[in-house]
Amino acid sequence: MSLTEEEDMTTRYTEAEWRIIIEEAERHLPNSFPQYKAPTLGTTDFAKCIDHTLLKLDATEEQIDILCEEAKKHAFQSVCVRLNWVKRAMENLGESNVAVACVIGFHEGTYSVSEKVKEASMAVSAGASELDLVINYPLLKQQRYSQAYTDIAAVRNVAPHPVVLKVILETSKLSQFDIVAGCKVAEAANADFVKTSTGFGGPGATEENVRLMKSVIGPKMKVKASGGVKTVNECIAMMEAGAERIGTSNGVWIMKEAQTLLEDVTHAAGEKGRKNSRPSDSLTRMFSSS
Repeated sequence: MSLTEEEDMTTRYTEAEWRIIIEEAERHLPNSFPQYKAPTLGTTDFAKCIDHTLLKLDATEEQIDILCEEAKKHAFQSVCVRLNWVKRAMENLGESNVAVACVIGFHEGTYSVSEKVKEASMAVSAGASELDLVINYPLLKQQRYSQAYTDIAAVRNVAPHPVVLKVILETSKLSQFDIVAGCKVAEAANADFVKTSTGFGGPGATEENVRLMKSVIGPKMKVKASGGVKTVNECIAMMEAGAERIGTSNGVWIMKEAQTLLEDVTHAAGEKGRKNSRPSDSLTRMFSSS
């Protein structure tokens, strides 16, 4: 299929229609945002929110092997790697429940549609079941929404469900209006997630942008927070803002911190029995199942 045919196939609205959709979405933004419940620390549900990530260009075979072993040990949702490491990650993970996610168009996002389609096809053929696609975000700033849509829809076409498609917006480069636009374009292209950042293009995820993205997308989509999420408290904050997936290279440290907090709560509960005291709200809310 030629690029022209792909563009014809995936064009959905005129630029004027796109702008009406985006303006309407921005106009209906809430005045206040809900606080979502994070999964209980120490549970499988919490671990399954983490994409254990290694995207350095100079990553080694040994580092990829360690990444996969850590992901299996902690039961993370996935390992997120570049295309050249997908096959090795698949071999390492074997029959485990850890998925392999591959970044596409990383990290600038300005590669051609045909290049992204080729990369996505190769990733899926190598075994990747999740794709983290960097949108051509300058198109959002230029309000060239039909082209931005094609950027995503062409990849979705060669990687249909059940492959999970996450669209990276690089929010630090965008205005509020651009972020809303990216969310609506990704939603129209049947992406499964919108994701904040590559982690290579300036400041990463913020609670403000996660809340904004969560408020714009429909109920079938989710938000992934990525870039700068290094501690369990930052992880919880992103989840409470609305993120259902966290991309981080600090997953092991986050789990270690979670274990320490769990031990603190256990100790505090013991003290309560002896002194009739109550653990602090900041601890109990992280471990309460209610």
